[in-house]
Amino acid sequence: MAAIKQLDPHVADLIAAGEVVERPASVVKELMENAIDAGAGAVTVEIAHGGMSLIRVADDGCGIPADQAPTAFLRHATSKISTQRDLEAIGTLGFRGEALAAISAVSRVELLTRTEEEALGTALTLEAGAVVSREEAGCPRGTTLSVRELFFNTPARLKFMKKDAAEGAAVFAAVQRTALSHPEVSVKFIRDGRQELLTPGDGQLKSAVYAVMGRDIALGFLPVKGSGEGMEAAGFASLPTCCRGSRSYQHFFVNGRYVKSRIMTAAVEEAYKNQKMVGKFPGCVIHLTAKPGEVDVNVHPAKTEVKFQREQAVFSTVYYAVLSALDRDHSRPQAVIPGVKPADTVTPNQTALPLRDGAAGTQFMASARFRPLAGQARESAPIAREIPAPQPPPAPPAPKKKDSPFQWVEPLPEKRVPAEKPAPAKAVQPPPPAERAPERPAPVPAKAGPERSAPKAEPEAEPVQPPQPEPEPPQEPWVVRGELFHTYVVVEQGDKALLIDKHAAHERANFDRLKAADYRPMVQELLTPVTFSPAPEERELLLSQGELLAQFGFEVEEFGSGAVAVRSAPDYLDTGDIEGALGELARRLRVTGAADPAGARDELLHTMACKAAIKGGWRSGREELEEVARMVMSGAVKYCPHGRPVAIELTKKQLEKQFRRV
Repeated sequence: MAAIKQLDPHVADLIAAGEVVERPASVVKELMENAIDAGAGAVTVEIAHGGMSLIRVADDGCGIPADQAPTAFLRHATSKISTQRDLEAIGTLGFRGEALAAISAVSRVELLTRTEEEALGTALTLEAGAVVSREEAGCPRGTTLSVRELFFNTPARLKFMKKDAAEGAAVFAAVQRTALSHPEVSVKFIRDGRQELLTPGDGQLKSAVYAVMGRDIALGFLPVKGSGEGMEAAGFASLPTCCRGSRSYQHFFVNGRYVKSRIMTAAVEEAYKNQKMVGKFPGCVIHLTAKPGEVDVNVHPAKTEVKFQREQAVFSTVYYAVLSALDRDHSRPQAVIPGVKPADTVTPNQTALPLRDGAAGTQFMASARFRPLAGQARESAPIAREIPAPQPPPAPPAPKKKDSPFQWVEPLPEKRVPAEKPAPAKAVQPPPPAERAPERPAPVPAKAGPERSAPKAEPEAEPVQPPQPEPEPPQEPWVVRGELFHTYVVVEQGDKALLIDKHAAHERANFDRLKAADYRPMVQELLTPVTFSPAPEERELLLSQGELLAQFGFEVEEFGSGAVAVRSAPDYLDTGDIEGALGELARRLRVTGAADPAGARDELLHTMACKAAIKGGWRSGREELEEVARMVMSGAVKYCPHGRPVAIELTKKQLEKQFRRV
């Protein structure tokens, strides 16, 4: 065995540098944080060849006194903490005293700095952590630090660097996150002589979001604001129509520090539950403000992970802030006609939906007041006999459009209904006997037969109460004009037309009714228990939450060898879906720590609501069409539980452009 000896200081510095300086983006992050801590109002970041040959960060902060400049590059040298108690409430971005020492140990560094009190500044040159030269120099107040030939003395690290384009992109992402974290700082980014970012630094987060993420994404964001339990969450979250295919557009900040937080991610995505398409993820820029003593930022060398003293409070604050923003949204997706822009200023990839596409859209969480439509005879296929339609008057020639999705239908009698005063439902007459089809299944009642359940689990902490919803502005009167393909209700309102998917609307109404009634499914005993082996953490949760699982209709027992056995399950759940449902429930409990029976039952309620809803292709009477329209136009229902839109808008101006009338 080799002899034990103390490492050479330079080797120790190289090892320490590996924890802090992973790539050029790490250098930029540390230097920008130092500039912000120095009170800078403007920061300029310039790189060349992905940051491998040059990184220059200039700021107009307080600067470094001449006699302290060499000390700043020593390990564990900092001006931000001095005693043990300072670690209990850290209010700055940098505090470890390792950044400058780690950077200078693996590069060639040039420092130019001056304070307000000094007439001349200081120029300092270091190589591999050692001071090469020091002299006075004329310079503006602030600090400019240039890092050249990163990892020149550690060839092993160079082998793990990616191409310049990839490293430059990582640097750009770090600059963008810092710009979003402090909108009061004007940030400029220059790559290979070309400016790629400039934020105004006006203190408005909206301005920073617009500059960093672009117009399309910024216009698809909703303002978010909420507080409770000594915390505040503010920022922006995307409309459900603007959800993306990955979480790369999610940005979280705690007390001005960019963090990766599993708790905050889960809170945001839980707020979008039943409001977005499966496989899509919301974008957001959320700033959480908490007492410094409740956040431990000293858990990761790169300071990108934090620990919260009250995780449940963090989850509730973020969740209710985002949920309230979604509830206040009153927009509808617009139909997209090729070559015709939507009527508003929002671009098509935000709130506009193609006529032949099933993209996601926004929705409300409000409970529907629509009563299920029962006892109706339906047709499972379009009827052969068409209703004679009035012949339209002659019109000037218009451009021929192939495969038009529209057809003439018998218009309903003129009957305008004020949206803010829903009329009571009327009895619907069944179709004539010759056209009658097999009866559709009746909707499932809110309480169906005996049930077996355990008392609800008490919440661990009192949740943050969302703000009261704002009153909706009065709407224009509307009238039902007919139906397309026995599936889409046509509604005219002012200078726009709406196409309403009656199945999606009725499904959402059923889902809201069941959820509001606290419906509990009937329990079925399984002749053969379902056994499976979940992950160890999930298995422990399933076995320890027996009372909670009983509220969902599950009875789970230990089966040995890391497996569990399910003795009973809800009656609406197929045997093959039991493992997936329990796995999802266990993951929800593990991530959020919230034992919310109503939330965990959503997937079961989705199935029940869908089975009891009107189906596309069934013939509906006039009263039924009006009731579906009334439910949507009142704002009670906007999107189905799976995130599909219930209605899309088609404006008069869009149609007039298609017919060359404008």
